[in-house]
Amino acid sequence: MDIKQLRYFIALAEERQVTSAAQRLHMSQPPLSQQLKLMEDELGVPLFIRSGRHLELTAPGKTLYEHAVAITRMMEEAKAEVAESGLGIRGKLAIGVNTLSDERLPEALNVFRGMYPNVTFKIQQNETNMLAKLIKDKSLDLAIVRLPIALDDLNYVELGAEPLYFVTGGETAIHDGDLDGEGAVSFEAIARYPLILPSTEGLGLYDFILEQFHTRGLSPVIVGECSDIGMLAELVAAGFGVSILPRTSVRRYKQPAYPISGPQHTSSSAVIWLKGRYLNKAAQKLIELIANIPREGR
Repeated sequence: MDIKQLRYFIALAEERQVTSAAQRLHMSQPPLSQQLKLMEDELGVPLFIRSGRHLELTAPGKTLYEHAVAITRMMEEAKAEVAESGLGIRGKLAIGVNTLSDERLPEALNVFRGMYPNVTFKIQQNETNMLAKLIKDKSLDLAIVRLPIALDDLNYVELGAEPLYFVTGGETAIHDGDLDGEGAVSFEAIARYPLILPSTEGLGLYDFILEQFHTRGLSPVIVGECSDIGMLAELVAAGFGVSILPRTSVRRYKQPAYPISGPQHTSSSAVIWLKGRYLNKAAQKLIELIANIPREGR
C-alpha cells in the first residue's frame, strides 16, 4: 500500500459510502472501488462490511484506519516542517470568521503581517456550523466562532468571555421605567419588546439567549432571526425590533445599548481547528497572537 491508497481508505472510512468518498477525492467511483479491492487483496482481510450502499469498518478496518490517520498526519507534518525549515514561515492561511467573531482578529492579522510578510490570507465568512464543517473538510485551517458549539473532532482555544447588551434603535426606544438605578435592563423587561435574535435556530448564541428567557419562565416576542449581524444592526436601526448582542458587535455598529441586569450574561468566542491535523507554524503563531492580545474592557 502507498500513501495515496491510505488517503483513499480514510475517505471511505469517514464517508461510509463509495459515492461520497469519490466526490470528496474528486475521482470517479470505479477506480476507488478497484483501489479498495486491491488493498483488501493485499492484506488478505475484508476492511468493510457492505450493507447496501453503506460501508461499515470491520475490526481489521478499524485498526488500519488508526494507522492510516497517524501515517498521513506524520507525512503532512514532515512535508510542512521541511518546507518551513528551508524557506521560513510562508504560504497561505485559510481563516473562517462569522459576523460575531472576536474583535481582536484585525489587530492580530496586522501584527502577524509585520512579523511574517511571506504569509498570505484567505478569509471566509460563514455561519458557525458551516465553519466547523469547512474545518472538518480541511477547506479552512482555523476559524473564529462563538460558543457554545459541538467541539467533537475539534481542538480549540477559548478567547475569553464578554458581556451581552440589550440593543435598540430607530423608534424602538427603551420604555420609561425599564432601566434600573444602574442603567441596566432585565430579561423580564426585554421579553416585552419585539426581538430579533442574532444567529439562527440551533446555533450556540441563539440557544444561549433563549435559555436566559426560559430559565426565568419568560416567552420573548421573537419577530425574526438573523445570522448577518450587519443586517441585524440595520434592522434594529430601522426600528424593526431590538436585539441582544455581545460587546464586540455593539462597539462595531454603535447602536444604543444597555447592560443586562442580574448575574453577568456573557458570550465566549474561540479559535477552532481540526483534531489530528497538523497545524503549521503560521497558524500556530496566529492563534497565539489572537489569544494574547488583551480584549478592551476586560
